[in-house]
Amino acid sequence: MSGLKGKIEMRAKMETGLAILAAALSVLTLISREWIEFLTGWDPDHGNGSFEWLIVVVLAMMAIGLGLRARSDWRKVQALPA
Repeated sequence: MSGLKGKIEMRAKMETGLAILAAALSVLTLISREWIEFLTGWDPDHGNGSFEWLIVVVLAMMAIGLGLRARSDWRKVQALPA
């Protein structure tokens, strides 16, 4: 993997991985909203859940955006000559 095609392919792989991670964390937050407090001990919303809903929305938006960007980059890789 060298040159322009290699760089775009590497970027697409990173975007795909980050999109999957963001989606997984969004789903995890929907299932168990207390994971942030459990891991960090930090409770910014003092138990009312509003911070967790913000995290779900932000992570879902990140997953969608990164997924679309990765899709675009994968199409660029496919269009470039071998």
